[in-house]
Amino acid sequence: MYLTDRSAPVKAGTDRDRRRGPGAKVAPVVLVLGTVSLITDVSSEMVTAVLPLYLVTTLGFSPLGFGTLDGVYNGVSALVQLTGGHLADRVRDHKLLAGLGYGLSALCKPLLLLAGSLGTLGTVLALERTGKGLRTAPRDAMISLATPAGNQGRAFGVHRAMDTTGAMLGPLTAFLILRAATDGYDAVFGVSACVAVLGVVVLVLFVPGRRQGADGGHGAPTDAAGVRDEAGGTVEAAGTADVRGGRPPVRVREALALLRLPRLRALAGCAALLGLTTVSDAFVYLLLQRRAGVGEEWFTLLPLGTAVVFLLLAVPVGALADRVGRRTVFLSGHMGLLTAYGLLLWAPDTPLLVPAVLALHGTFYAATDGVLPAALAGLVPEHLRASGLAIVGTSQALARFCCSLAFGAAWTAWGGGPALAGSAVGLLCCAAVAGVVLRPTGGTRSPSQPQGSG
Repeated sequence: MYLTDRSAPVKAGTDRDRRRGPGAKVAPVVLVLGTVSLITDVSSEMVTAVLPLYLVTTLGFSPLGFGTLDGVYNGVSALVQLTGGHLADRVRDHKLLAGLGYGLSALCKPLLLLAGSLGTLGTVLALERTGKGLRTAPRDAMISLATPAGNQGRAFGVHRAMDTTGAMLGPLTAFLILRAATDGYDAVFGVSACVAVLGVVVLVLFVPGRRQGADGGHGAPTDAAGVRDEAGGTVEAAGTADVRGGRPPVRVREALALLRLPRLRALAGCAALLGLTTVSDAFVYLLLQRRAGVGEEWFTLLPLGTAVVFLLLAVPVGALADRVGRRTVFLSGHMGLLTAYGLLLWAPDTPLLVPAVLALHGTFYAATDGVLPAALAGLVPEHLRASGLAIVGTSQALARFCCSLAFGAAWTAWGGGPALAGSAVGLLCCAAVAGVVLRPTGGTRSPSQPQGSG
C-alpha cells in the first residue's frame, strides 16, 4: 500500500501540472496561509513554551496531572477536526471555518490569565484546541486544492516552514518577556492574545473567500462561484445548496464513506498507530531539561531548537518526498525520533546531547508534519478533501492524546526513563508494522502522472 497514490486515475489538469513541473511556484494562497500560521504560531508557541514549567513548577502539577492537561491540549482538537472538515466541505467555504477556528483560539488566550486550577485550565485549553481543530482541515484543504498533485510536498513544506518560523519566534519572545517582565507568565499570556488577534485580521483581509482548484489560477478558468471537480464539472462554492455540476451538498455519510478507500484506511491507521508511541513535545523537553541539567531560565528556548531545524528542512524534505516517495520520508522521520529517544535514554551527558536531540526532533517534524497531508492529494476527491484530511488528522491526534495520558501515568508510577523506554520499544514495533502496511503493492505509475505523485 502506498503512502501516496501512484495508481490513482489521472485527473483533469494533470498534463498542465506536469508541464509546470516540480519547480512550479507555490500558489499565493499558500503563502498567505503560511503568514497567518506564522503569526498564530508565535502566539500559540509563546504559551506552549512556558506551559510545562508553569504547570509543574509554579502550580505544582504532578506528571500525571500535566499529562492530562497536555492530552487535552493536543487531543481535543482531534474530536473537532472531523466536524471542521465536514462543515468546510458542506458549506464549501474553507475560509469561513478556518476563520472561526482562529478566532476561537484568539478569544481563549486572555482567559489563561484567569485560570489557576486544573479544571479551569483544562476548560480553557480545551476551547483553545477546539479552535485549532476547526481550522486545521479547512486550512490544509485550501493548500491542497491550490496545488498540483506532484508539488503537494513542496507546498506543504513551504507552509510548514512559515508556520515553524512562528514556532521559532514564539519561544524566543516568551524568553525575552520572562526576563523583562515582573509578572512574566501573565505578560506572556497577554502578549500572546494580542498576536493571535493579528493573525485573525490577516486571514480575514488577505485569504481569498472562495477555494481554488489545483490549477492555482492556470489553465481552464473557474469563476468565484465554482471550482473544478474530478470529472471536470464545477461545484458551487461558499454556502449555497445549488451545484452547477449537479452535486448535492456533502452529507456526513458521504464523508464517512471515505473510510471504504483501502489506501486512506491504511494511512489513517498507521498515523494512529505511530501516534500512540509519539511522546508529546512538552515531555521531551522536560526529559531533556532534567537529563542535561538545563536551567529553568533556558527551558523556553528548547522548542526554539526544534523549530530552527524544522524551518531549515521543511521545504527540502517536502520536495524530497515528492521525488522519492512520501512513505520513505515519513517512516525515516519516525526513525529519527526513535534515535532521539535513544539519546535521551543512553547517551553520555555531553554538551552535544541537547543540540543532537533537538536536531532529530526537528527532522522528525520536517519529515512527517507536511508529508502526511500531502499524501492525501491523490486519495481523496476535491469536494471531500477537508473531510479526508480531518479523518487522518483525527486518528493521529486522538492517538497522541492517549499517549500523553499513558506517558504521564507511566512517568508518575515508574519515572521518566522507564516511561520513555517503553515508548521507544513501542515506536520501533509500530514503525515496523507501518512499513509493512504502507509498502508498495507492485502497481506501476501511469506515464502521464507527474513524477512527484509517487
